[in-house]
Amino acid sequence: MRFLPGMLMLMLMLVLVMAAPARATTDVMPFRNEAQEQQFRQLTEQLRCPKCQNNSIADSNAMIATDMRRKVYDLMQEGKSRQEIIDYMVARYGNFVTYDPPLTPLTVLLWVLPLAAIVAGGWIIVARTRRRVRLRREPLPADTPAPGARAGWGVYVPGAVIALAVSAGGYALTGSYPQVRAWQQATAQAPGLLDRALDPAAQPLNEEEMARLALGLRTRLQRDPGNAEGWMMLGRAGMALGDAGTATGAYANAYRLDPENRGAALATRRR
Repeated sequence: MRFLPGMLMLMLMLVLVMAAPARATTDVMPFRNEAQEQQFRQLTEQLRCPKCQNNSIADSNAMIATDMRRKVYDLMQEGKSRQEIIDYMVARYGNFVTYDPPLTPLTVLLWVLPLAAIVAGGWIIVARTRRRVRLRREPLPADTPAPGARAGWGVYVPGAVIALAVSAGGYALTGSYPQVRAWQQATAQAPGLLDRALDPAAQPLNEEEMARLALGLRTRLQRDPGNAEGWMMLGRAGMALGDAGTATGAYANAYRLDPENRGAALATRRR
C-alpha cells in the first residue's frame, strides 16, 4: 500500500502531459468571450483531419490539423459564420473533411459500388450452386469426359484486385489524399524555398510558393519549437501572405524565445 501515493502521482502526471496539447491550442488563441471559445471547440470537433481521418482536428496532433485549427480561429476573428467556415474548409480540403458529407455523384458511387459488388458476387455464387445441383440430378451420358480439377483460389484474384482498385479510386476521388500529398510536398520543398527567400539574388517567391514555405516552416517548428529564427521566418511569410493570425503568433513565439531580437520585439509592439 505504501506504493499507492507514488502510483497516483504518476497517473496524475501522465494525465497532465496528455492534456498539455489541448491546453496549448487554447492558450495561444485568445477568445473574446466564452461563447466564441465554445463555438471554436464545436467547429474543430466537427471537422475531420485529412491526414488521420479517424480523428477530428481538435484531437489530431498532425501539422495539417494545427493549420486548420488556426484557420478556423482566424475566420472566426474575421466574423465568419459557422456555415461559412465549414464551406471554406470543404472548398479547400474536400467534402470528406466533414463527418456528414453531402450527397453527390461521387458519394453515391462510393456507396453503390461496394453494394453492387456484393450483390453481383452473391448472384454468381447462387447461380453456380444451382447449376451444380442441377447437373448432379441429371443423368450424364456414357461418353461424358471425367470432370477436371476444381478451380483454386486463383479464380477469386481478379475480383479481389477489382475491389481494391475500386476502393483506392473511391478514396482518391472523394478522400483528402491530394491535400495530404500537397502537405508532404510542401514539407520536402521548404528548405529550397527558404534558401531562395533568403537569397537577394534569387527569384522572389510567388504567392503559392510562399504558402508552401509557410506550411513547411510550421511543420518544422512543430518538431523544433525552440527555433526563434524559424518563427521569425514564419512571421515574415505570414505577413507576405496577409495572414495576420499566423504572423502575430509567430512573432510572439520568436520574441518569447529571444527577447533581444529587435525584429521580433518591433513586430510584437505593432500588434
